[in-house]
Amino acid sequence: MDPHLSRLQSEISSAIQQLSPEQLSRSRPGKWSIAQILEHLFLTYTGTTKGLGHVLAEGHSLATKATWKHRASTFIVITLGHMPEGRKSPAVALPRGIPAEKIAADIVPAIGTMNEAMNQVVSTLGERTPVMDHPVLGPLSVQQWRKFHLVHGLHHVGQIQKLRHSAN
Repeated sequence: MDPHLSRLQSEISSAIQQLSPEQLSRSRPGKWSIAQILEHLFLTYTGTTKGLGHVLAEGHSLATKATWKHRASTFIVITLGHMPEGRKSPAVALPRGIPAEKIAADIVPAIGTMNEAMNQVVSTLGERTPVMDHPVLGPLSVQQWRKFHLVHGLHHVGQIQKLRHSAN
């Protein structure tokens, strides 16, 4: 398993361990619950896996050319490891209501499935070739996708930890 994704699995597992379905589902007005945060992350993992499946089916990169805005955003998120606050989620990654206990059980295995898809793409196109576009960051290589998911996941793990502490 890639070290970034292994760390991501560990951090998410630790953040949600021993939470009941009620604790996972509790939310503040206008804010996502822990289950909704997990579902958002889950949808990004399954979306990336699906996109990588398309790359494998086509046999070549589906990435477009990066703009200066893409390059700047990628530098901030991937190179600096900073996820800016307040950005709205793309519609495809908005929570849809998967039950809390199901999402808590499915999220860590989804990271493993995504890792497998990434390994398959690396064997075909290499780790540094841009393979497909992120909705905000633009074209990313598998190496960059791994780092993105770690940075994005840690951003949300911080939110989960705050929700856990505020509930106690």
